[in-house]
Amino acid sequence: MTGARERLTGGALSLLLVALSLLVGPAYAQGSATAQQAHQRSQSVTQVVLGILSYARWPTEPVPLRLCLVGPTEYADDLISSNVQNTGQPLLVRRLLADDRQIAQACDAVYIGKLDPGQRDRLFEVISGHPVVSISEADDPCTVGSLFCLRVSDEHVAFEVNLDSVARSGVRIHPSVLQLSRRRAVQP
Repeated sequence: MTGARERLTGGALSLLLVALSLLVGPAYAQGSATAQQAHQRSQSVTQVVLGILSYARWPTEPVPLRLCLVGPTEYADDLISSNVQNTGQPLLVRRLLADDRQIAQACDAVYIGKLDPGQRDRLFEVISGHPVVSISEADDPCTVGSLFCLRVSDEHVAFEVNLDSVARSGVRIHPSVLQLSRRRAVQP
């Protein structure tokens, strides 16, 4: 009787494992697809950000260009590992706290993640009047502060340009970037 019980338990265990693999398999595949989509979005965001920076001209060309990531970001993983701009010039990427008073002196560009309204206001006060390109990742209406506001979806990455902020930034942005903001977005 013990052998029969073991075979039944073994058979039941085998059925349970098959059933679990059928249930977990699609979930794992979906999770894997989601991770792949997130990686593709991150790569597309990096492509767009580096493209934007290649159209910017500072009063004194920074070498290396210092890109600071501020606040929790969703799509900056590939930016962190970047060390060269599209132009071939060196790129230094690092994270800073939103309340760091040295951001305007330590950064030529800031990539802004999720910040509360007070942090955003203080950040823009600090960089106001300094030649700093600001690019917002999180749901920014693109009306105050940021020069560029990303629009990231599963299908593409697009951006808006805040012309008023560009005019006050002290950084010249090539007019072609305006055409890019209106063209087809980058596909992940």
